[in-house]
Amino acid sequence: MPAPEVTNMRSFDSRPALGHVNLMIDTFIANASVDDLRSIMRNLLATGPPDVSPAFANAARSRLRQTYAKAKPNPYILFRRQARDSEAVALPHLFETLARARSMYGAGLGFASLGILTSVVRATIGLRWEDDGDTVDVLAHIDADIGQAIQSAKEELDGGRVNDFSAAQDAVQDLRRAIQDSLNEVNSWGGEFPFERGLSSLQCWKF
Repeated sequence: MPAPEVTNMRSFDSRPALGHVNLMIDTFIANASVDDLRSIMRNLLATGPPDVSPAFANAARSRLRQTYAKAKPNPYILFRRQARDSEAVALPHLFETLARARSMYGAGLGFASLGILTSVVRATIGLRWEDDGDTVDVLAHIDADIGQAIQSAKEELDGGRVNDFSAAQDAVQDLRRAIQDSLNEVNSWGGEFPFERGLSSLQCWKF
């Protein structure tokens, strides 16, 4: 009796070929936990050849450009707006949006992340918060993100990776206007302005 025909395992995989990533490694990547992948990537970047980190960053930027580099958040689903004089509450979509901005400025897409953070700043205009409440803590983290994004944008500029200089200038100016509008509005109701570090970083940046 003839032996049963052995079918190539790749015929069961409907995904496109991944080139240099072999089937077993691809299977591992598809099934590994997020924590395992983070640990492996950090170890690889710390111990691999010098060209590994730049290649990783290039791949990350390429992926982010394809997915959501130009997407802007909906400002109406970032905070829950309570009564006029009560404290606003951050919603889950805000943290998803901040994670997206952090991925982008962390990968070197600083100017694209500025656009996202500008939308976040504008979403705070008209809100209220207590000086020692949970919301002001969230806003302090956003302020830190703005500083990190500005630093990433500077490195993007210095690295010669800005293809549209005019669009980059527009992103910076939009953020400046949003922060200034926030400052004016917060002063009007006597609140604690949450974006002092971001404002200072922009004032020091002659761009």
